[in-house]
Amino acid sequence: MQRVRMSSEQAPVHKLGDSQMTLSPKFRLAMIQSSVLSPSEIEFSLQGEPLIPGLPDDVALNCLLRLPVQSHAACRTVCKRWHLLLGNKERFFTRRKELGFKDPWLFVFAFHKCTGKIQWRVLDLTHFSWHTIPAMPCKDRVCPHGFRCASIPLDGALFVCGGMVSDVDCPLDLVLKYEMHKNRWTVMNRMIAARSFFASGVIDGRIYVAGGNSTDLFELDSAEVLDPVKGNWCRIASMGTNMASYDAAVLDGKLLVTEGWLWPFFVSPRGQVYDPRTDRWENMAVGLREGWTGSSVVVYGCLFVVSELERMKLKVYDVDTDSWETIDGPPLPEQICKPFAVNACDCKIYVVGRNLHVAVGHISKLRQKGTCEDKWNFSVTWDVVDPPDGFSDLTPSSSQVLFA
Repeated sequence: MQRVRMSSEQAPVHKLGDSQMTLSPKFRLAMIQSSVLSPSEIEFSLQGEPLIPGLPDDVALNCLLRLPVQSHAACRTVCKRWHLLLGNKERFFTRRKELGFKDPWLFVFAFHKCTGKIQWRVLDLTHFSWHTIPAMPCKDRVCPHGFRCASIPLDGALFVCGGMVSDVDCPLDLVLKYEMHKNRWTVMNRMIAARSFFASGVIDGRIYVAGGNSTDLFELDSAEVLDPVKGNWCRIASMGTNMASYDAAVLDGKLLVTEGWLWPFFVSPRGQVYDPRTDRWENMAVGLREGWTGSSVVVYGCLFVVSELERMKLKVYDVDTDSWETIDGPPLPEQICKPFAVNACDCKIYVVGRNLHVAVGHISKLRQKGTCEDKWNFSVTWDVVDPPDGFSDLTPSSSQVLFA
């Protein structure tokens, strides 16, 4: 197991951009004036000055857009054109998006274990440096675990839905959107029903939410879907059972929702599966819901679970046998302590633990010997990214991978 040392001296926390947000108890955003010049204004003001002497501008721009964000402060002092490109992250990420650059970033929704203050921390998964983004406009006293986060990774868009006010246990219908290439938050249309501790997932670019706790703290059976392009929420078929969500996943174009095991374990956990093609819910297979004992991710089109027990091995669900199998490889590294936030990108699993230690699991698959069917054996190896010292009091609640 390889450990990637990230100390506060070696890798300080960098800002992706100056915060232009104000915290508001009414969930309103401050007015933001974009500082991005139009292409014609930039071209006119810097006509004749090359980005890099001796190179065509398109080649030079291709080079500069690959610079790691933590080097921008030093590099933007080179000349005025570099300052214009690197001094404004909105412009920098917009140009990267225009030219098709797509590097992964791990967004971690965390809270301070003493004050409860919520905050986002962002790990550059290419250079393994930590960054901040503008503060999410939100009430001061909220329950971090009540929110649900979803993302459309290739669009660089992150959504935060619902939640609960801590002092009065009141669920919210809030919907916020963060766009990485703009480096700002915007308020979306509210959900039809206020809810907390609910299921969420993205299918074909649409955000689905289901169940959770209602304004009277009773469990909901309702569900709805957001079209991020139109910004409208629409009702979909109800689950048929009132249920808060322990975990959820999207597998084979369907939303899987489980309530998880509840003490004292007398009753098997419930689970529901939604198919948006038919707008129908059905009961989850018994083996799937009974073996779902942790946080899930989908890799290689298969459902993996990171057990809520520390130092446990990963397991994967076999659809044909309705059973779970432990995969080869070591257990979760000892530095990764509960609670976990789990996400995946390509063949890698990212497990964020207390104090924002990050375990990177590299999943490999081999076809099972002696079988002609698509049966696979999976294995995992782990690397650990140690956080800066300043993260020692942070606890993760959710994580999402975006590309920019």
